[in-house]
Amino acid sequence: MPNELVIAELQSYKDIVGRIKVLETYSWSGGILLKTISEDDRLQELHKKLRGMKSYMYLSRHEQEIETTAHAYLTRYPAGTKAQLNLVRSCNGVDPEDEKLLRELERKIRKVIDARGNSSEDNMEELIERISELQDLQAEKTRIDNVLNIMELHHDHLSKLLRLRYTDGLKVDEVAAELSIVPRTYRRWHSRAIEQYAKLSGF
Repeated sequence: MPNELVIAELQSYKDIVGRIKVLETYSWSGGILLKTISEDDRLQELHKKLRGMKSYMYLSRHEQEIETTAHAYLTRYPAGTKAQLNLVRSCNGVDPEDEKLLRELERKIRKVIDARGNSSEDNMEELIERISELQDLQAEKTRIDNVLNIMELHHDHLSKLLRLRYTDGLKVDEVAAELSIVPRTYRRWHSRAIEQYAKLSGF
């Protein structure tokens, strides 16, 4: 039974990847892609994780310039995005470069608001459902990839066999040819690979 569950899970990989691609290209208000909105929804969580790090460790040089400019002009940091937008909008740069950076920050905040607003309640509920589905599928794909990556550390040939057969979708004879093994060896490796995957996955 565990072996059947492993095979079913691995066979679902290509469908998961395909569905993720479809969902990521789902267009919302103002042509913003669902992928962008999903990433925006995780900004607060990411920010919490990064609070203990120096900004230069995770921001690009240009993003650091925007952050520095924001700190120089903002006296408080409201939690809501609309309040943040109003505060940034009220700031005027003392020179053209500061003004340019402030307006860029304003556009970034407005982009998040536009993605979440200007929509009916029904449409917003649909958006939330699609975001949840996308994030669940991404988590499932990551989990499968992680198991295969761990397998690769100690059983590289078994991990490669599963990737070729299920994530890449090759036929049995194609996998055997790719690995330069005979069908009998393929069957033996396949059985061991499924058992190892099941063990690591907790099936």
